Amino acid sequence: MAQIERIGVSLDKELLSMFDKLIAGQGYKSRSEAIRDLVRRQLSEERLQNPKAGAVAAVFLVYDHHSTKLTESLIELQHTHTLSSFLQVISSMHVHLDEHDCLEVIILKGRVGEINKVAESILSMKGVKLGRVNIVAT
Repeated sequence: MAQIERIGVSLDKELLSMFDKLIAGQGYKSRSEAIRDLVRRQLSEERLQNPKAGAVAAVFLVYDHHSTKLTESLIELQHTHTLSSFLQVISSMHVHLDEHDCLEVIILKGRVGEINKVAESILSMKGVKLGRVNIVAT
């Protein structure tokens, strides 16, 4: 287990009250854990500014499966990035939403710059209706 150091933080009463309400709503049991998560999140965001930093990402996209060759293009893209030294497709999940629309979630692992490049190419494919990338530094 990591060594723990205690620190003091000074906040005005109104800000502390708002923070306590926020973390209570999110289910935190202590201020310390909430602050640790805020620090971790900020450090992760900082690492994501470096295109060579390691990361994992989930690329979410909704598309019409009747769209010409989109499914084939997605499969081809995933196969070509399975063994790259800078980027790997770890997994994907396909969900049928209705008679036309599908949800695809593609999990990528690699360098931030490569992940962003591939994610942008996926989201800009003809037939993709809506997409989002969630990337986390490793």
